[in-house]
Formats: sequence, C-alpha cells, structure tokens
Amino acid sequence: MSTALAPDADVLDSLLASLALPLGSAAGTQPDWLKLLRARALERAHALQLPSTHDEAWRFTPLANFSQQSFQPLRKPTQLQPRDIVHLQIAEASTRLVFVDGVHAPQLSSISLDAGLAVGTLASMLAKQSSSLESHLGQHVASQDALFAALNTAFLQDAAVLLVPRDTALAAPVHLLFISTQRDVASHPRLLLVAGAASQLTLIEDYVALHDGSYFTNAVAEIVLEANAQATHVRLQRESKQAFHMASCAVTLGAASRYHSVSVALGGQTSRLDLKVIQTFEGSECLLDGLALIDGEQLADTHTFIDHAKPHGTSRQLHKCIVGGTAHAVFNGQVMVRPGAQKTDSAQSSRNLLLSGRAHVDTQPQLEIFADDVKCTHGATVGQLDSDEVFYLQSRGLSEMVARNLLTYAFGAEVINRIPVASLRRQLEQTVLEQTTGQP
Repeated sequence: MSTALAPDADVLDSLLASLALPLGSAAGTQPDWLKLLRARALERAHALQLPSTHDEAWRFTPLANFSQQSFQPLRKPTQLQPRDIVHLQIAEASTRLVFVDGVHAPQLSSISLDAGLAVGTLASMLAKQSSSLESHLGQHVASQDALFAALNTAFLQDAAVLLVPRDTALAAPVHLLFISTQRDVASHPRLLLVAGAASQLTLIEDYVALHDGSYFTNAVAEIVLEANAQATHVRLQRESKQAFHMASCAVTLGAASRYHSVSVALGGQTSRLDLKVIQTFEGSECLLDGLALIDGEQLADTHTFIDHAKPHGTSRQLHKCIVGGTAHAVFNGQVMVRPGAQKTDSAQSSRNLLLSGRAHVDTQPQLEIFADDVKCTHGATVGQLDSDEVFYLQSRGLSEMVARNLLTYAFGAEVINRIPVASLRRQLEQTVLEQTTGQP
C-alpha cells in the first residue's frame, strides 16, 4: 500500500506514511503485548517532530539534508549469496545473524548452539521466550521523547535476540551483520541482549553497505547485564558516506557487572549514536571507548550518558575524533552521580584531532555530581598534530608527510587496539591506515 504525500512533505511524513497500516502485515502473528508496544510507539512518533538545532541535544547536528529525503521500507529483498559477504565475515565468530536491508537472511546466517545460548530473530524466539521478551523489549530505550527510537519500535517486526544463560561463558564472539544493498530504503534494526548472572560474551554489532547511495538506518539496541555478567560490545558503523545513520543504545547494569563498549564510526553522511548506561545496583563497571574517523562533508555525533545511581560504581570513557576536510564531529558525554552513589569512581576524556583548517569539532564533557564521597574527572582537547612529535620523526629520517600519517594512525589505533577480536582489529587497523595515509 502506498500513501500519496504532499509536495512539501519531509522525511518524517514519508516514514509515517509507510505505516498507514499501523501494525504492519505481520501484526496478526504477534502477541497482544507486542502489538500494544508498537501501537504506543506509533502514537508517540506521530506526536513528535524531527529534532532541530533549536533542541539543546541537537544544536550541533542539523538535519536539514535528512529532512528533505524520502525513504521507504524495503519492497523487494535483495537475494545475496554467502560468497557475496565473505569479505564481511569475522573468522572468530561461529554465530552470525545477517540482516539485509533490515530483513533477516537465514541463508547468510549461521548459529552455533554454544553452551545453550538462545539466539535468533524476534519471530523465532517469541514462542519459547515470550516472557523474557515482554520483560525487556522496549523497556530500556525510552521512546517517550525520542523520535527515532519511537519509529524503530513502531516498525518492529524483525530483530536480533540473544539470551545468554547464567554461568555461561561464550568462547567465540557473536556477529550481528546489518547490510544495506539498496538506495532510498529505510531500515530499523533492533537488538536485544540479556546476559544472565555470571555470564560472559563478546558481541559485534556491524553496519555495512554494498553500495554508495543514500539510505536510512535507524537502529536501537537494548542490553541488560544481570549480576556479575560481563559483556564486550563492539559497534562498527561503516555505512555508505551518503547514508543517514541514527542509533540508540541503552545498557542496564546489574550488581558487580562489567560492560565494555568499543564504538567506531567511519561512514555516514550524517550519523548519531545515543548511548545510555544505567547502573542499577552497586559495584558495576562500564568502559566506553569511541572513535570517529571522518572527512569530506561528513557529520558524526556521539552522545553518551553514564548514570551512576548506586554506590561503588566505576566508569572510564575515552572518545577520540579524527576529522579532515570540512567534516564536523560532535561529542557530548554526560556523567551523573546521583544522591547516595558514594564511592563512585569516574573518568572521562575527549581527545580530538583536526587534519585541516576547515575541520570542526564540538565537544562537551559534563559532570553532574550529587554525592560527596566520589572521585570524578573529565577533560577535553582539540588540536592538530604536535609539531615537536612530527619533528622528532623527521629527525629519524621520515618525511613530513609520512611522519604526520604515522602519528594520525597511532592516534586512532589506540581505540582500535582495545577490540578483543584479532581479525577484526587487523581489519580496522588497515582501514584506519588507508584513511589516514591515503595508501592501501
């Protein structure tokens, strides 16, 4: 079904028009709680407006180009074969779920029943895991005032679901691969991870494109770590440089749990990640590492919020931006220590490297502290390469260009080296090397 749009309709009109049948064609197979979740999200999406630079959280991230687009849901799936994505596979991952333009591709996926891990799509998990899904799906990412999260939930039909049993340590990483193959398509990837008590895993959330056109990825991830669980979450955004990528990730930490995020943004005409981590019990720990490597006219925005709501919490954050051309990077990192969250230990660092005179970075590290027995620091730097370091390398026989390229590569590699998957680390190191030196 298609809905005619007014000549002056913007991208939000086109997205909402494609939901003229509010719950989609698969609504009949979904339980009542899921239909209600989607209906409420659709109602909120209709009530909200596209963010503008008049909104404080978006004042450095204009969406003028995005608002003029017209994206539609996938109409005819692309039939990829395993050989088409060999170069995107990660050798260490024995479990891989692949979604093509937002639709699960079982012929490209492989599932290893590692230690009882329950993994699959939303549809395949509903029958046996309905109670767990109802308890968590849509309960951690707030869509009340977040347009893109509300849209994602309203479109919710296909999703990646991982339920890790308690006392289970997964030996191999799990790879979630989201591939774009078509122009002008809007997809709404969804991820739910529930890590049981004392479990351990590494998850790779990977967004790629097999074309250079414009499209829209609107992703939402909800991650729940129960007591003493440990999760490493690697998030790669390497979309087309004409794409628009909006993402929200909400993490809920149980007692003495540990969450490590490594987020790398390389693609997208305009991209944004909203990452929120909430400490709900004592003694939890989170480490957030991020790298944005952009050039040309790209815009990459990262907003993070670490909520220390209980005592004895620890957080460490390092976010780096390498910005060339006329590109624009944005980082807003907020750490809140709530009343009673004594013995909180938090450190945040924003470091930014400008490769041209027209590159631009806006960085806003923030601390809000309402407890008196805490240890919290934050800082930010924006600048170009250190001339003394360049001179030192030149004195060792390197040309100025090679010296600058080497220092730029080392600046980004610090974050890449924190990824615990060797083949992926090597692949990204090569990507950083190519983008910072211009040489393969």
